[in-house]
Amino acid sequence: MANEAYPCPCDIGHRLEYGGMGHEVQVEHIKAYVTKSPVDAGKAVIVIQDIFGWQLPNTRYMADLISGNGYTTIVPDFFVGQEPWDPSGDWSIFPEWLKTRNARKIDREINAVLKYLKQQCHAQKIGLVGFCWGGTAVHHLMMKYSEFRAGVSVYGIVKDSEDIYNLKNPTLFIFAENDAVIPLENVSLLTQKLKEHCKVEYQIKTFSGQTHGFVHRKREDCSPADKPYIDEARRNLIEWLNKYM
Repeated sequence: MANEAYPCPCDIGHRLEYGGMGHEVQVEHIKAYVTKSPVDAGKAVIVIQDIFGWQLPNTRYMADLISGNGYTTIVPDFFVGQEPWDPSGDWSIFPEWLKTRNARKIDREINAVLKYLKQQCHAQKIGLVGFCWGGTAVHHLMMKYSEFRAGVSVYGIVKDSEDIYNLKNPTLFIFAENDAVIPLENVSLLTQKLKEHCKVEYQIKTFSGQTHGFVHRKREDCSPADKPYIDEARRNLIEWLNKYM
């Protein structure tokens, strides 16, 4: 995801060869990838894609990982049929491409997914996890929808505005220390705003030496030095959901 003040694109990283444990469904006007939990606990998590779209194997892998911990997961196509970003595309047109895919204007899709989860999956407790573009979406939704019990925003852009602290329920923010897309001063801004104004539980974790995409677009075996951070971030994500859902 590109920083609004510094629109440098993110690298797709390692695209996993992964088929998935779930199946695709139609949810009103959008398609989605759904994985049922092996244990029906009435809990569901909406997993929100990055710029590379809802079909990226890495995102489906993360959805299946979450599902294995007791949650029905759903990865909707929040681009609503529009093409995801092509890693080999012309990055000079990325800002214009992004304007037609606003992470803060997905309420219609969210409402359709919520209805599906409640009626078709019998979900009583619902949370959010989003990566990159999806991390920005999670931040927006956790300020707007009180019914989301917990949210995890993974390297989502921090918008410099007065309303970034108005969270309605517990939210975990995961960042990378060496993220060329999200400067550490933006993370510091979020930390300051939340400390001053936020009235619910939150946590901000910045992982040392890591880069944008490390949680879901970097293979665990890519570097022995990176693996502990990847494992820890994924563990923190699950623990946050478990604690508040």
